[in-house]
Amino acid sequence: MNKQELIDAIAASTGDSKSSTGEAIDAILETVTAAVTRGETVQLVGFGSFSTGARAERVGRNPSTGETITIPAARTVKFSAGKAFKDAVKAA
Repeated sequence: MNKQELIDAIAASTGDSKSSTGEAIDAILETVTAAVTRGETVQLVGFGSFSTGARAERVGRNPSTGETITIPAARTVKFSAGKAFKDAVKAA
């Protein structure tokens, strides 16, 4: 499912217009992105939580040449699925 299909499904479910549904989804995504960027955790009970993580610098290997390279440390995004979400997927 892509973003437009998500908008269509939610608009059909709620009876709202596709444009207002699209604006609401955009606002949600912007708010979650801004909060996680600031280092906050966004927790949606039953669905999951978004947070930041850290990946340490490590040594890797260039697959085409075999040369050893250093992969720099990075800040990452983590998603942990909530219990209700996990149960729904497991039951499907």
